[in-house]
Amino acid sequence: MGQLEGKTAVVTGGGTRGIGRATAKRLVAEGAHVFITGRRKAELDEAVELIGPGVTSVPGDITDPADLDRLYDAVRERGQGLDVLFANAATASFATLEDLAEEDYDQIFGVNVKGTVLTVQKALPLLNEGASVILNASTAADNGRAAFGAYAASKAAVRSFARTWANELAGRGIRVNAISPGPIGTSGVSELVGEENYADFTAQAGASIAIGRVGDPAEVAAAVAFLASADSSFVIGANLYVDGGENQV
Repeated sequence: MGQLEGKTAVVTGGGTRGIGRATAKRLVAEGAHVFITGRRKAELDEAVELIGPGVTSVPGDITDPADLDRLYDAVRERGQGLDVLFANAATASFATLEDLAEEDYDQIFGVNVKGTVLTVQKALPLLNEGASVILNASTAADNGRAAFGAYAASKAAVRSFARTWANELAGRGIRVNAISPGPIGTSGVSELVGEENYADFTAQAGASIAIGRVGDPAEVAAAVAFLASADSSFVIGANLYVDGGENQV
């Protein structure tokens, strides 16, 4: 029997070939029924086919309140409330302060900050006592990488929300924590740096950290599964680094 047997979970950005999909797969393997959402229906369909009957897809955009309402209506119809919420969906782009366009800023903060707020806020009526909320932050919030300022600032906001919401929801027995992945090999990274640059980028990123390689999405999924389970019952308001030592050694 898995650690999440009989539980209901939501993973935003769950269709992408990266952390979201790997986490949905892991939570299903632990016994949960997982609702995934994202803007790309084809990727959601692919994830459902790959993972199997333990997952339900609800296409949508986390910046659109109506789409989130449709997602949570589907969860509500299952009739068991919500035990695990992984607010994973995010976007990124490179731009220095000099080159940062207003529309790029609005897109990054709209998805990463506003979208995360709406995702958790609209889940509140469904969250069961003892539920676990996990926010996807990033080591980028700590390391000051050039041309990544807007993304890093948005993830710093996410980390801050984890602390505040942990205090606000503790009275309901709901634990809120964050994870901060370091360099992880995902399709999103490939899109960000360009497929032609992906191999060189990941090789350089891996060589720059203690473990000597980039991470696998399944390794982040394992960390999320820990925070989702009773094994982390005394962990609240924390930020779990899953970064191969990037920000630790």
